[in-house]
Amino acid sequence: MWLLLLAVFSTFVSSQESTARTVYFAGSGNAPLDQHLVQLLKAELEPSISLVEVTDEQLAALDSGPIITAGPSAFSRARQANRSAPVLALLVDKSFISGFADRSPGQITGVLYDVPLIRQALTGKAILPQATKIALLATADSVELYEPLIDKLPTYGMSARLFLVDDDDKLIPTLVRALGYGDFLLAAPDSAIYNPRTIKHILLTAYRRNQIVIGPTQAYVKAGSLASSYAPFPEMIEMADEFLTTYFETGEFPSPSYPEKFRVEVNAQVARSLNIPLPSREDIAQRVDRQLTVNGEVADE
Repeated sequence: MWLLLLAVFSTFVSSQESTARTVYFAGSGNAPLDQHLVQLLKAELEPSISLVEVTDEQLAALDSGPIITAGPSAFSRARQANRSAPVLALLVDKSFISGFADRSPGQITGVLYDVPLIRQALTGKAILPQATKIALLATADSVELYEPLIDKLPTYGMSARLFLVDDDDKLIPTLVRALGYGDFLLAAPDSAIYNPRTIKHILLTAYRRNQIVIGPTQAYVKAGSLASSYAPFPEMIEMADEFLTTYFETGEFPSPSYPEKFRVEVNAQVARSLNIPLPSREDIAQRVDRQLTVNGEVADE
């Protein structure tokens, strides 16, 4: 009997060991952010998966297990240190990770951090239901960011016009022309135009003309943008867990994707200053989701 129990126990332990897996985490260098991500990951991942934080020096020595990276810099460091390692990138934009994923399908992927521009446009329309025209600022290098959006807008009863900013000195004059056209200004994650140095001037110029700015990110809402959709961290971590499950089952990651659920951040003080009735954040998000679902966009944002 004892021998039988020992054999059963040994088989159980062996099977448990064979399914034990290790995932490595390369942080952004922002300690509070990295700690928050690690806590969320450990809470979400199944018990058989060990999450191990690694330094830049340790990355090159890894010979197994996928690496989770936080932000574009961490991804770049991991990629340079170990080109054979499978990588799941967090906190990266679609424009950043797509090329890597296309060149290494199944081995490079990401949970996308930027917000699809059609979702941002509909966020603006949920706040201003009468809006039909959207103003867009772009440089010659960022025009392509907006092309998919411009093609989709007519489906939702809207259109957009691009205003090209030739150089820094032309930013505000070009912005003034754009504000004269659109019902609101939609900001994309284009750091050449929207950055800490320019955002104050853009917002003040817009609000002096009673025009709202939507986007480009949740952080800019705190700076004075009226609203922005964003993906909550728990949603991104849940998708990361699903990607890891697929990887361990098949040996390949899914393609980079957006999280399924988004929330909305609003600046109530700006809305009051502009006398804009502001629906609740939940109501705005629900209106956007309904529009996207009706037009079949949610699955392929």
